[in-house]
Amino acid sequence: MITNLAVGAELFHTADGTAFADLMIDGHRETWAVRSIRLRSWLRRKYYEATGAAPGAGAISSALNLLEARAQFDAPRRTVYLRVAEHDGRIYLDLADDCWRAVEIGPDGWQVITCPPIRFRRAAGMLPLPMPRRGGSIGALASFFNLPNRNDFVLVVAWLLAALRPGGPYPLLAVSGEQGSAKTVLAKILRALIDPNAAPVRTAPREERDLFIAAGNGHLLAFDNLSDLPACVSDALCRLASGGSFAVRQLYTDRDEVLFQAARPIILNGIEDIITRPDLADRAIFLNLPHLQEERRRAENEMWCDFVSAQPHILGALLNAASHGLRALPEVRLEQLPRMADFALWATACETAFCPTGGFLHAYKANRRSAIENVIDADPVAARIRDIMAERTMWSGNASDLLRVGAHPSRDDASRTDVGWPKSPRALAGRLRRVQTPLRALGIDISFGREGRAGARIIRLRASNTMPTQTTVSTVSTVGKGID
Repeated sequence: MITNLAVGAELFHTADGTAFADLMIDGHRETWAVRSIRLRSWLRRKYYEATGAAPGAGAISSALNLLEARAQFDAPRRTVYLRVAEHDGRIYLDLADDCWRAVEIGPDGWQVITCPPIRFRRAAGMLPLPMPRRGGSIGALASFFNLPNRNDFVLVVAWLLAALRPGGPYPLLAVSGEQGSAKTVLAKILRALIDPNAAPVRTAPREERDLFIAAGNGHLLAFDNLSDLPACVSDALCRLASGGSFAVRQLYTDRDEVLFQAARPIILNGIEDIITRPDLADRAIFLNLPHLQEERRRAENEMWCDFVSAQPHILGALLNAASHGLRALPEVRLEQLPRMADFALWATACETAFCPTGGFLHAYKANRRSAIENVIDADPVAARIRDIMAERTMWSGNASDLLRVGAHPSRDDASRTDVGWPKSPRALAGRLRRVQTPLRALGIDISFGREGRAGARIIRLRASNTMPTQTTVSTVSTVGKGID
C-alpha cells in the first residue's frame, strides 16, 4: 500500500547511483534522496492520510528498497545540483525557500521561476535567499566592508560574481588583518549573498576528507580565524578551487570506494598571511583589512539589520551584473590570459556593470603582483634566490654549488646558515621547482638540464635586465566610480 501511495513520485538516479524522487507537495516540486529523512516523513504522511494510522518501520524500509531499485534500474539518470547550476547557457540560483523557487539568469535578464529545468538538492544547514529586487546598486555593498581601497572592492565583487557560476575554477579569497578589522563580518556577508547557511563560517578542516565532505554540503565555504595551513590541506584547497576529487574506502567493504568531487568558492581569513605555498597563492585573491577606526565601528545587530534590508536589492544588482556577463562573455578577448583565466574572462565580461572598462584587470594584476612578493618573502629559498640574482644576470652550477652559495650569503658571515634553507642538494632542487612560477613573475627564470658525457645535473638562473627591485601597488581612483 505504501508503494502504491508513492506512485506520484517521479524517480531518477545520479551518475553515482544515488536514487532521488521528485515529489509534488502543496503545488510545487521538491527533490529528495530516496534514503533521506524527508522522503520517509512524506511516506508516513501519505499513509496516515489514507488510513489514519502510522506505518511500521519494516513497511517503510521495504517501500524505500523498492523505490530505490526502481530509481536505479527503471528511471532516467539526471544531474543534481547544489545552490547553483548552468543549463542551456543560463545560470540557475536556488533560493532554497519553502516553495523551491529558483532564479533563472540569461543574457536577456533574470526572473524567478517555480519549476526550473534542472534539479536542486537541499543539504543540512542551507538557508533561503531573499527574493531579489530590481533597482539596487552593487555600490551599496561597500558600506558593509572595511576595505582599504576601490581596487579591493572591485575584486570582491568579481569574486562574488564568480561564485554565481557553477563548476569553477574559483579563486580563493584570502582575508588577513589585525584583531577587530571585520574579517569575519566580511566572510559572513559574502556567504549570505550567495549561499546562506546556519553555520556561515567554520574552523579549518583537520584533514582532506573533512574538507570534501564540507564541499558536498555547501556551495560556498568560509573558514574563520586560521593560524596556518598544513601542506596536505593546502594541496586539497588547490584541487577544490580548480575542481578535484577525493576517494576513501567505503565502510564495511574492502574494495569499494566513496568518491567526492567538487569545485567550490572558498574564503579563508586569519590575522597572518596564512597562504605561503606558491601553488595555492597562484589561485588566490588577497585582501589585507586595515584597522577599523573607533568612529566607524558599529553594533553588529544594527549592521545586520541594515544588511538584511539592503540584501534583496544588492542581490538583484549582482544578478543584473551576471546577466550582463552572459551577454558580453562571447565577445571578450584578453591580450594575455592570466592565471585562473576562466575567472578573469568572466569578471572582465561583467566588469562594466560595476566598474569602468579595464578596472578589474588592473586590480587583479596589482593584487597578484603583491601576492607574489609576499610568497617570495615568506619562502627562504625564493627570497635567497632573489637576493643572489639582484647583482647578476646569470648563474649556473649544480645543486651542491647553489646550496653553498645560498647558505653563506656573505664572506663576513660565512658560518651562518639561515633557518628554512634546505640541508641537502636534493631538497634544494625540489624547493626550486616549487618556487619557479613566482620567481619567473619577478623576471628570474630557473631551468634544469644535464651536461657532459656523464649527464651532470645543472641548474641555471637567469635574471632579465628589467627585473624589478621594488613594487608599489597603485590604486586607480576611477575604479568604483559609477558603480551600478
